[in-house]
Amino acid sequence: MSLERSDRPWGSYEVLLEASTHKIKTITIKPGARLSLQRHQKRAEHWFIVLGKALVTVGNKKIEMAANSAVDIAIGELHRIENIGSTDLVFIEVQTGTYFGEDDIERIEDDFGRA
Repeated sequence: MSLERSDRPWGSYEVLLEASTHKIKTITIKPGARLSLQRHQKRAEHWFIVLGKALVTVGNKKIEMAANSAVDIAIGELHRIENIGSTDLVFIEVQTGTYFGEDDIERIEDDFGRA
């Protein structure tokens, strides 16, 4: 059971747990879609791929990932994830830090005009 669900142009996310020290989401990205190139000032993220194929950008690196792989994103580090498969991409995001609000997203590039 999720605490919150939000539909987005690229797919959706569900908040599974929110505490003072961390937040956990399951995120689904439609085939061919991607999140904005972004960074956060108050949180780090750990992504664990559950289903599908992803192209992950962390800093200057681009990494192809599949189910059962994971990546860590430090506070302030530029990052993006893109679904490069033909089915939904599903991953678990664990946020750690001091603040977990959606307004801690600094978008650098965005396919949906939100930058």
